[in-house]
Amino acid sequence: MPHTPTVYALRRAAAAARRRVDRWAGSPRALDVLTALSCFALMVLDVPGLAAADNSLSGLTATLVLALGAATLMVRRAAPWVPFLVALVLLAWLHELTMIQFALYSLGRFRGRRAGVPATLLYVAVSYGLFELPGWPAHRADSLSEFLSLVVPVGVLASGVGIAAYRQDLVRELAAQRAETAAVQAVHQERISVARDVHDLVGRELTVLAVRAEVLAVRARGEAHQERFEELADTARRAHHMLNETIVRRADGADATPGLEGLPALAAESERMGSPVDLAVAPEARALSPLRQTAVYRVVQECLTNAAKHAPGERVAVTISVLGRDLRVDVRNALAGAPPDRAPLSTGTGLFSMEERVRSMGGTLSARHRTETFEVTALLPTGFRD
Repeated sequence: MPHTPTVYALRRAAAAARRRVDRWAGSPRALDVLTALSCFALMVLDVPGLAAADNSLSGLTATLVLALGAATLMVRRAAPWVPFLVALVLLAWLHELTMIQFALYSLGRFRGRRAGVPATLLYVAVSYGLFELPGWPAHRADSLSEFLSLVVPVGVLASGVGIAAYRQDLVRELAAQRAETAAVQAVHQERISVARDVHDLVGRELTVLAVRAEVLAVRARGEAHQERFEELADTARRAHHMLNETIVRRADGADATPGLEGLPALAAESERMGSPVDLAVAPEARALSPLRQTAVYRVVQECLTNAAKHAPGERVAVTISVLGRDLRVDVRNALAGAPPDRAPLSTGTGLFSMEERVRSMGGTLSARHRTETFEVTALLPTGFRD
């Protein structure tokens, strides 16, 4: 078809336009525009009364005045006092109560109680002063009690709802900050754990290297390369000393984290907790370095713990395979048919810890919900030489 490229270009342009519209529709700016339009739509209902009784404005000029007043709501986030002052002007001039509700809500919503309460008190005082003037429309409030029952609740309710929304924003922001802090702490703790494992595993190898070099130096006494063996032993000792200075040892003096040999014990422990485990480990994975085996152990340990918390009693499949230069760890468990009787105790940082552990080894980790299962997949370089 000769017009196919043009059609494709138009489709791409339409898709891009839809994406831009979707992004704008979900933005705060779009909500402000919608708020201003809603306020204007409600005030327009009063235009016939404004033109006929309340003032000398015509229907057109009253509509324009109300439109300009409602338009100030589009700056309610940056300058909420502007629509509030404009609403007071409309209240005094046109006896219009609609916009003051939107303005007081906006003040409470974006400035909180410290702005919302004084603004509400000011609104009530101004309204009472206007009520005492002879120009206040008789049908709005014939007595002080009617005034209080009409004007005061309008402002107090709007401001109170806005202040409540402001507080909810603060609570959500605080919760998000706490979650972020917990995640950062989890990553930090995992880095410390990785560093300690590096110390235990690499330090042991350096010690063995130093001892062997010393033995060779003794055996080569009097020969030309004796000095080289001594230098090698001295270098290994210095490296071990630097490792001790850089990485803090475990305070409790515990042994290094187990490797793949510890997985059967993990599976048995999980079964005692009520979650049976199908464990499959490729034989070639046994040749992994101790540090990589430690990473695999930590990932499987965290996955089994999460399965016991969130899907108790469900079978867990753990598969460890070697695909070329990559080590693949797959942990899969069925989703619980019903929520646990008790909410699981969880800090929500297990995935962060696992991801940091795997990333420190140059790998990747992904966790996802399927239709009926929860799956965690970790890919790490094996470190094998071709």
